[in-house]
Amino acid sequence: MSASTSDWLRDRPQVRTIRAAACDLNGVARGKRMPIPSAHKVLKDGTRFPMSVLNLDIWGEDIEDSPLVFETGDKDGALMPTERGFVPMPWLEAPTALLPLWMFHEDGRPYEGDPRHALARVTERYKAKGLTPVVAVELEFFLIDDSGRNLQVPVSPRSGKRRKAAEILSIRALDAFDGFFTDLYDACEAMDIPADTAISEAGLGQFEINLVHQADPLRAADDAWLFKMLVKGLARRHGFAASFMAKPYEDYSGSGMHAHFSVLDDDGKNIFDNGGDEGTAALKHAIGGCLAAMQDSALVFAPHGNSYDRLVPGSHAPVQLSWAYENRTAAIRVPSGAPVARRIEHRVAGGDVNPYLALAAILGAALVGIEDEIQPPAPITGNAYDLDLPEIPGSWQEAIDAFDQSDMIKRIFEPDIIQNMLMTKRQELRYMAELSKPEQVEIYLDTV
Repeated sequence: MSASTSDWLRDRPQVRTIRAAACDLNGVARGKRMPIPSAHKVLKDGTRFPMSVLNLDIWGEDIEDSPLVFETGDKDGALMPTERGFVPMPWLEAPTALLPLWMFHEDGRPYEGDPRHALARVTERYKAKGLTPVVAVELEFFLIDDSGRNLQVPVSPRSGKRRKAAEILSIRALDAFDGFFTDLYDACEAMDIPADTAISEAGLGQFEINLVHQADPLRAADDAWLFKMLVKGLARRHGFAASFMAKPYEDYSGSGMHAHFSVLDDDGKNIFDNGGDEGTAALKHAIGGCLAAMQDSALVFAPHGNSYDRLVPGSHAPVQLSWAYENRTAAIRVPSGAPVARRIEHRVAGGDVNPYLALAAILGAALVGIEDEIQPPAPITGNAYDLDLPEIPGSWQEAIDAFDQSDMIKRIFEPDIIQNMLMTKRQELRYMAELSKPEQVEIYLDTV
């Protein structure tokens, strides 16, 4: 651990407690609260959790019959700090810091079931080819008053009114919660999360904030994971909820996590840029890989039962395998703009995803496309919803089956994380079937 990280606590005597946490399969932070003296030991020697902790279901329960539990004696993994180091937790009352961790085997090998290692593996494959993905994400979320039986938009702290309508790109909607957004941007600066533009979206009390691109996919995923924790925690301090669940309201659009990426070569040149609007062969091959893997990786992009309520025609979410130039009805969009910034926007993932797994699936598929020179079909024009095209799995069960049977997924993810994902989602599918829609929404609202 660098001296700057070691000195972080010394320079902030006001910090009273530490949270040391890793990201589980569902994107939930799992870890420990500890006093300051214990944190110094974690910096030096790490800490230990059962390996099964990174593979819990959405309720935080063990996976039945998982080999990580009784079969192996529920053995520990070694948790070490990531290169991120400490970050403050501005949503808590007492000054507190979070130390992000990731898991290793006793002999120092990465634990293959850790989602952060899944993305690191894909990133290393790019690096071995002299390539660097440059990644940015756009995160949509809802502000929600969940104090009553029915979910609704919170009362504006400024006007005292409840605006029961979607307001696309409305400055008034942003200003209605100006105190929250001001605190959010201040907190992002304190946590070194590169928050950029905020807009109001098409859903009821829905907003989107873009995070600035990073020439490090792990950093981009860290930013997204920390941002989701921050938004949810800070909203509660303001007296309402914030949720990244895919579809809290039946009659309004759901929330996505759109990922933008380009790829630089060793000389820092964007390999998608040919000086024109159409892009290079590498751009097309990356698109071809993303489309080839899209059905099989739907379980990563739509990991929960509620996720499939978002993926319906006419809902501002893609339902078909398609790509296009400057067309938001397509699953893959190539935005306009200067050729040097030519990039791919992958629009399938919901806001409820694990950012590490989602970026691993997207970048892994693109790399397979580049390696295999996969040619995509012709780009579409017009409304993708009106076209007869292959579709993304429309149900949780279909997505689980496609993920299980996929050769492409085996090229992107290690066997352990594939098995863990399948066991987890099959267990969740089984138990969610016993619950009503409102009961499911209550579970997803705060967890994802």
